[in-house]
Amino acid sequence: MRVITGTARGRRLKELDGMETRPTTDKVKESLFSIIQFDIEGRRVLDLFAGTGQLGIEALSRGAASCVFIDQRNDAVALIRENVALCGFDDRAHIRRGEALSYLQSGEKFDLIFLDPPYDSGLLPAALEKIAGFDICRAHGIIVAESRADDVLPPLAPPYGIYRTYRYGRIKLTVYHRDGNEEEA
Repeated sequence: MRVITGTARGRRLKELDGMETRPTTDKVKESLFSIIQFDIEGRRVLDLFAGTGQLGIEALSRGAASCVFIDQRNDAVALIRENVALCGFDDRAHIRRGEALSYLQSGEKFDLIFLDPPYDSGLLPAALEKIAGFDICRAHGIIVAESRADDVLPPLAPPYGIYRTYRYGRIKLTVYHRDGNEEEA
């Protein structure tokens, strides 16, 4: 697992032991960042089920202004801290241990949100509904959700909507967009 491009290009990130964490494959990660490549620089990012932190770290490497990493496991939080330090992003990373769905009530707003929870947990639809319910995306914000290819993700109420889905073998990326408001400039 490595950082694909940007200021930390080529850095090898550490992984958690065991099978509880399923990092996004390099092929899917490359595709994901090709999809959003013009929507990263200067943005505020949330890596909600962070695991190793690789998605948020890739965004920071590509010029994101900041990233909040959330994971409930102590070992994952420690590993994210190591990986962030390894890449030199301590000044732009905010790493928090906690339950992901509870965190969504914090009131913080983001431009880009990565969702990659454990596949069989039921957390993905719940997270999507809470993100829309608490409206934590800024105007024109993007949510990227990774799931199994055959999972059906919920449509979200306006101003949110599914922009497009992409399939990579047994993995699917669903990209949601939030419309803008004239009042939110």
